[in-house]
Amino acid sequence: MNYIKILEQQLQHMAAGAVQLLPNIVIGVVLLVATAIMVRVFVNVVEKVTGRSRMRADLRQLAQTLTRVFVWILGLLLVTTIIIPGFTFGSAMAGLGVGAVAIGFAFQDILENFLAGVLIMLRDKMHLGDYIEANNIDGTVEKITLRETHIRQFSGELTILPNSTIFKNPVKIYSDRPFRRFQLTVGVSYDTDLTRARKVIANAVKTVEGVDGDHASEVYLREFGGSSIDLLVRWWVDTKQNSLMEVQSNVVNAIKEALDQAEIEIPFPYITHTFKERVPLGKEPGETVESAESA
Repeated sequence: MNYIKILEQQLQHMAAGAVQLLPNIVIGVVLLVATAIMVRVFVNVVEKVTGRSRMRADLRQLAQTLTRVFVWILGLLLVTTIIIPGFTFGSAMAGLGVGAVAIGFAFQDILENFLAGVLIMLRDKMHLGDYIEANNIDGTVEKITLRETHIRQFSGELTILPNSTIFKNPVKIYSDRPFRRFQLTVGVSYDTDLTRARKVIANAVKTVEGVDGDHASEVYLREFGGSSIDLLVRWWVDTKQNSLMEVQSNVVNAIKEALDQAEIEIPFPYITHTFKERVPLGKEPGETVESAESA
């Protein structure tokens, strides 16, 4: 058997097949270029149409992304059909068989994040620019893609979370409403007139600029602490008009000044030591028993 001759025949057959497919390949390349152009055209059309509506920014982005993906899929299927005349989508899926299941498992995370991204964009809550807390990470939503969400933390770092993580776990949306309630605990000594202390603290909070006057500030007796009686202080802030940290700082300063003027003590922790046996002590602070007896 002449192997060299057989090899030559196979190469000639492959070359002839390549020459026959050359026009199809050229048409396929032209279609790829045309698909790229059509993607830009359709995305621009969708951008203009959605831009005139009241659609949210993340939904406009979703519409553009889905348009881009859809046009590319159609273009690639058409190119494949031209280059491989016997190719059909149904025959390709049938040919994959078990391989399609394996591919599905391999891309499970990608598909899960893709679907989660679509559902996140479609739901009414959590928009671009919202202040959220998800997976113990808080910051501003900077970008939502079909696979991940970008959160810019207040310390400057950019954190990227998979959409499935955000979709399957609780998310706190702090900016859902402009008014937010804040609170802190203030301790006063046990011999304090508590009714008077509550009035002093409540009046001090009302004087702070940035505390919303339409929502009543609240002062409640909370518990008996180790060295003080603790009061819970609550107030509301318009987060769109005021800095949260600045208002809270001013509230703490106003309460401290008001309690000082009213001569109400904010006690330090007291510790009482109990001894089973009598401990000999001098009469004066710092004086030992020996020095007291010698005197």
